[in-house]
Amino acid sequence: MRIWDIPPDKLCRNHLLGEHRELHAIWSIITNDKKGYAHHPEITRWRGRLNALYLRHDELVEEMKRRGYNHYTPLDNELATGESEQSEYLASFEEQVRILQEKGCDCRV
Repeated sequence: MRIWDIPPDKLCRNHLLGEHRELHAIWSIITNDKKGYAHHPEITRWRGRLNALYLRHDELVEEMKRRGYNHYTPLDNELATGESEQSEYLASFEEQVRILQEKGCDCRV
């Protein structure tokens, strides 16, 4: 489970769509107070930052549409509370770039 801190236009198709899918999972776990994965580090870093997660979703959707993908899963903006910027990171930007480069995918990092 991962939300990258890399601009969406740099992500390959698989990482862009995969992040979108995982973002919805994180949103659901937090907003519905689900217990599964509730203590996963990626979930923990978004608690109190649903506004930032909502904005990341908007960025992903914008890039998906730019690439010609359809989007049918909006988030409820009334639940987008808390901080509007993510300030906690599981890995530095440089480390995330290295991770993506090692995957050998089409990400442009």
